[in-house]
Amino acid sequence: MLAPAAAARPRPGVVLRACRPRQWLKNVVVVLAPAAAGALTRPGVALEVCGALVAFCLLSSSTYLLNDVGDRESDRLHPRKRFRPIAAGELSPSRALRIAALLALAGVALGFAIRPALGAVAICYLTLTLSYSFVWRQVTIADIVMVAAGFLVRAAAGGVAANVRLSGSFLVVTSACALFLVVGKRYAEVRERGTRAATRRTLRHYSPLVLRRVLIGAAALGCVAYARWAFTRPELGPWIELSLMPFALWLGRYAMMLGSGAGEAPEELILRDPALLALGAAWGILFVTGLYGAQ
Repeated sequence: MLAPAAAARPRPGVVLRACRPRQWLKNVVVVLAPAAAGALTRPGVALEVCGALVAFCLLSSSTYLLNDVGDRESDRLHPRKRFRPIAAGELSPSRALRIAALLALAGVALGFAIRPALGAVAICYLTLTLSYSFVWRQVTIADIVMVAAGFLVRAAAGGVAANVRLSGSFLVVTSACALFLVVGKRYAEVRERGTRAATRRTLRHYSPLVLRRVLIGAAALGCVAYARWAFTRPELGPWIELSLMPFALWLGRYAMMLGSGAGEAPEELILRDPALLALGAAWGILFVTGLYGAQ
């Protein structure tokens, strides 16, 4: 069954939905490096980091539009993705591509306006996501690695925007958590591949057992690296050490929900589960108190 013809002038709400604002949650990683370095209270840093966050929301939405144009036929066969504006015929592919180009240009321009190095990171992010869209998403293992790498580029953007160096512990924790989320998404998709196989060919090559083991390993690595960082910062008082508890419980709760069949849309799971929201808030309060309470 063909999708209805797209309206000549789509409503602003349609364009916004096509930009997937819920997935902007991933770009919060941009704030983490300057926050962990205690740099957000320095003059001008918070504004530059907010600018970097906006730039990466523009860049990521550009990528989502491009992906949805390429996937529109397979998305129409998917029970959830068929409601996306491009697949549903609410937004024409040609208009979506024009919007994607404008968003990409705006994101890169904003990056260069903040810092030339941030503009370069923005270009790297676009290169990474475009190569994923056209090549790596169809390659087993590489599809997971490239999506996880996107989180690291976001983290690097935050460090560049605030002019702070990323520590080894920060990179390990970020990498482990990124791998945890990406593998969790694949795990959820594999569990439902009876209805999803048509939309992602690489799923047939993944074993639920292997993905589960990688998931557990990534969570364990993230907790160990976080603990190593937290317990070597005695000057921050007990708050950073205490923040390890909600951090580990959040990962455990998320893994438990994956086992019950959730997780194909991580941003929806995170935003809708009260326990994950409460644990995230508890971690944030302890983390911010430890880093900024003594300033």
